Amino acid sequence: MVTRKFKRFAVAMSSTVIHKDQFKHQGSVRDLSAKGCRIESLIKPFTGMQMSLLLHVSGASQPIRIDNAAIRWCGAHGMGMEFLSIAPADSARLGLLLKELEARPIPT
Repeated sequence: MVTRKFKRFAVAMSSTVIHKDQFKHQGSVRDLSAKGCRIESLIKPFTGMQMSLLLHVSGASQPIRIDNAAIRWCGAHGMGMEFLSIAPADSARLGLLLKELEARPIPT
């Protein structure tokens, strides 16, 4: 069993992956933590590639922007991204979202 540093939460939210402010591709975030996420997407970037990421949170006026994220793995179930750099305001918004996710009832 893999031990993780940060708790992951199952989510279903849209995202935009941005490479060098030019290439933009939509994806679906399937799990989220304070330091990374798993995205289902049609693109297959290479491990180590760095991108920006927009997390489109339902009901929010603006997405949470991850300034720099690295692809840690890519496979049949999407890609794993590690958050490397995030502005303080977006980091605070991500923290609030994770607290909301932790407080939600567990489905039975």
